[in-house]
Amino acid sequence: MYVIVEINGQQFKAEEGKKLFVHHIQNVENGATVEFEKVLLVDNNGTVTVGAPTVEGAKVVCEVVSPLVKGDKVLVFHKKRRKGYRKLNGHRQQFTELTIKQVIA
Repeated sequence: MYVIVEINGQQFKAEEGKKLFVHHIQNVENGATVEFEKVLLVDNNGTVTVGAPTVEGAKVVCEVVSPLVKGDKVLVFHKKRRKGYRKLNGHRQQFTELTIKQVIA
């Protein structure tokens, strides 16, 4: 059984026991329990239920493994040829690592 859940404006496929890296969630601590109720789709062994816009009574219970994880560095390089213009910027996205404990549907 899996569900499609919306977390911080992004959609994720969630199954019990899986790990998710979602955009940083403010004010959570290590080991805290977080519930997400915006379940958009439920697949229960081939029986698919699509919400309009969400599925009633469905939710995903997660545990915070690490509240702040930094992603890989992304380098953004701008250059205009023959003009001597070069600019290099770096960026590391912040994530929160979650483990899915229970899917209620």
